[in-house]
Amino acid sequence: MATTSITGEQFNETVRGEGITIVDFWASWCGPCMRFAPVFDKASEANPDITFAKVNTEEEQGLASALGISSIPTLMVFRDDVLVYREAGALPAKALDSLIEQVRGLDMAEIKAQIAKDAQDEAQS
Repeated sequence: MATTSITGEQFNETVRGEGITIVDFWASWCGPCMRFAPVFDKASEANPDITFAKVNTEEEQGLASALGISSIPTLMVFRDDVLVYREAGALPAKALDSLIEQVRGLDMAEIKAQIAKDAQDEAQS
């Protein structure tokens, strides 16, 4: 699947739901963003079952601000409607491939059970 550019209005519908979504926050003036773009695009071609989305932080300043994006590029990875990774900085191709494999290997039932337990503990305190 090719990389898709998304807007603030499309963000929630893109990252929510089943499957893996990787979002790259970038800007045209950002050198590291420009160097990372081909790595991100190549990973999107190699992993057609994953949604690869890009958010231009110059055009979507409200979304970037709401999500606390202060450095770019920033990657956010969602799986089954859960944010499982967030980090600023461009990744080399091997590191991105490794991240994708780690996200594929997550036990989402266990993660969602822990989220529910944490929410219950928070409500009781």
